[in-house]
Amino acid sequence: MLVAFSVTPVGVGEDVAAPVAAAVRVVRDSGLPNETNAMFTMVEGEWAEVLEVVRQATEAVAAQCGRVSLVLKADIRPGVSDALHGKVASLERHLADG
Repeated sequence: MLVAFSVTPVGVGEDVAAPVAAAVRVVRDSGLPNETNAMFTMVEGEWAEVLEVVRQATEAVAAQCGRVSLVLKADIRPGVSDALHGKVASLERHLADG
């Protein structure tokens, strides 16, 4: 399972970097393959472990603000591993072919 998620603190103003960093720290400490960009954090693994990491990351943000907004998108494809990199590699191959 590959999940892209964004957890945003509500009611803390424009500077959300510190609470979001708490969420990203949870993901990175999980040991699961992950990447973070300007909009989402992606994490890959089995259902239970990925959703547990998302829950813990959400709770880490909520501990600093009390209310959060969570956006989650999942690609559920049994038997596939390293989708985090494989999907991008496939796209790059197509782009290189013109």
